[in-house]
Amino acid sequence: MAPPRNVVKIAVQMPDAIPQLIQLDQAKPLAAVLKEVCDAWSLVHAGSYALQFADGHRRYITENDLEAERLLGGLQSGSRERRRETLQHLVSLAPDVTFAQEVISRDGLQRLGTIIEDGDDLGEVLTLALRAFLELMEHGMVSWETLSIPFVRKVVCYVNMNLMDAWVQPLALRLLESVTLSSPALGQLVKSEVPLDRLLVHLQVMNQQLQTKAMALLTALLQGASPTERKHMLDYLWQRNLRQFIYKNIIHSAAPLGDEMAHHLYVLQALTLGLLEPRMRTPLDPYSQEQREQLQALRQAAFESEGESLGSGLSADRRRSLCAREFRKLGFSNSNPAQDLERVPPGLLALDNMLYFSRHAPSAYSRFVLENSSREDKHECPFARSSIQLTVLLCELLRVGEPCSETAQDFSPMFFGQDQSFHELFCVSIQLLNKTWKEMRATQEDFDKVMQVVREQLARTLALKPSSLELFRTKVNALPYGEVLRLRQTERLHQEGTLAPPILELREKLKPELMGLIRQQRLLRLCEGTLFHKISSRRRQDKLWFCCLSPNHKVLQYGDVEEGASPPTLESLPEQLPVADIKALLTGKDCPHVREKGSGKQNKDLYELAFSVSYDHGEAEAYLNFIAPSKREFHLWTDGLSALLGSPMGSEQTRLDLEQLLTMETKLRLLELENVPIPEQPPPIPPPPTNFNFCYDCSIAES
Repeated sequence: MAPPRNVVKIAVQMPDAIPQLIQLDQAKPLAAVLKEVCDAWSLVHAGSYALQFADGHRRYITENDLEAERLLGGLQSGSRERRRETLQHLVSLAPDVTFAQEVISRDGLQRLGTIIEDGDDLGEVLTLALRAFLELMEHGMVSWETLSIPFVRKVVCYVNMNLMDAWVQPLALRLLESVTLSSPALGQLVKSEVPLDRLLVHLQVMNQQLQTKAMALLTALLQGASPTERKHMLDYLWQRNLRQFIYKNIIHSAAPLGDEMAHHLYVLQALTLGLLEPRMRTPLDPYSQEQREQLQALRQAAFESEGESLGSGLSADRRRSLCAREFRKLGFSNSNPAQDLERVPPGLLALDNMLYFSRHAPSAYSRFVLENSSREDKHECPFARSSIQLTVLLCELLRVGEPCSETAQDFSPMFFGQDQSFHELFCVSIQLLNKTWKEMRATQEDFDKVMQVVREQLARTLALKPSSLELFRTKVNALPYGEVLRLRQTERLHQEGTLAPPILELREKLKPELMGLIRQQRLLRLCEGTLFHKISSRRRQDKLWFCCLSPNHKVLQYGDVEEGASPPTLESLPEQLPVADIKALLTGKDCPHVREKGSGKQNKDLYELAFSVSYDHGEAEAYLNFIAPSKREFHLWTDGLSALLGSPMGSEQTRLDLEQLLTMETKLRLLELENVPIPEQPPPIPPPPTNFNFCYDCSIAES
């Protein structure tokens, strides 16, 4: 007879004692189990003992954790060697939530803080103390705002010191980043105590971990600053050649760029482009003398030769009439150009772009305006109208003014390879627009169609992440209107849905077989496993964990891994979750680890990548939470888990894969019918013959 499901056999061992093999009844109170184990070894005071996993993370099973008290006592030892060993043990156990709760409840953070503040040992002991402190704080049981000012200042001292252990400063920078993101008051203290020049020094050290943590603190300080302060800080950083250093020594470094550094470069790019938002949101003021002079300079650069005076020999009315006509030639819709620039966005940012183009590419500017002035009116490409719309388009593609995502990594290397990157990108794009206008032989009525093609050209090229502006120019000019049409037609054929009824019927018959193929692929992907990031509610973290499905599809195995390490083997993963115990699959805002987050735009991508599985853990319901590294991985895992639970696979990726397989299989089945028209209705069945007196006698051999 099989034992009950809640009874399992486990081995229990203790130093200097013979191991026991016991039948553990999971329904029995833990204290009773401990009493039985202690009685077998003739141990008294069973409440002084705890069960601990012997492998993996060596986590404790009991909530009454006296090991925490023993370790905290070791922190106060006068022996440096004992404190070092105690801290090593504490670091290994700190990820355990139960153990961390016991340590924190016994003032463990205060004792670690004392070691960090004293700074008696600036080597391994300080490194271990910082690691243990960070691990405990990451559980979110204690707010970063509770840290004392002297403690923060001491950590700042470690960041500002010249001669420091290579492991201490990355940990100190990581701690200050968390403080800055979580506490505005302490963030101001960090900003005032850590000079930007000091962070620049850390960035120039050829230590990738130190560079990453210094960049993390830098972006945290920029995010916490006011718009005015942020502009001054970025101006100073650019003056100190930070952009050139990032481009040459980080982006084009021999070592591969880590995910965390890619995220911080994305944040830095977004914050820098965000400086354009005030100009984008500000309409032109028709009463501003400076802005009127800028408009006149734009007109004069196109229509007046050097030294020529517009007003000589002309009356005021004649001069106004001439100016209005020239502004119309420039492509303004109104005789008063201020009315065109009252729209926000792009507001004054469009005027800035036009002025930049006229001053930094004067020959291209004059050629654009004069070339279109000589065309027929209906074939003119209006420079001003195009510039205004193109500025809006670039702001949308580069997400100017949008809040930073918590996980995005899609920065553009080209941005760090060029001063005034937004204006330079506009200069390339406006010339592309004129080229596309001519290729399409467009008229004024085709303006919106041209802008759609230009959007596609720019979006496709930006997606390639060119490393320089010149490479962007080369690639975007290699994507003419004809190539865009070809790509559109190819994509339309791949996604074609208007098919004849016989083909639709064939596709329906093929679907079950192909869905089985997709299901098999999803399960194989789960067996291969994936590295997932751990992301807290406060900030983006660099911790990784690995999860995979066992080959027999019965168990999910998972465990933490170090960054840069190869995927672990199944045998080395300490945690297991039987598929039979999984109750439901949750996605998006239904997941417990993102449910408490706000509903801002910055969290939208987090919702789209989050999923959880719920399972029974004793009498309570527990969750295994995931943040997928990409949208594709999200679809693959949610499909695979749905297949394991017997639910339909309804992701967008499944739909695309099924459509692709159906298209390929249908084309293969109909290969011999190429160029043969398929009727909408099946041909009529001919009437039966008048008699059935005919057959073929197979026994008669052919002569």
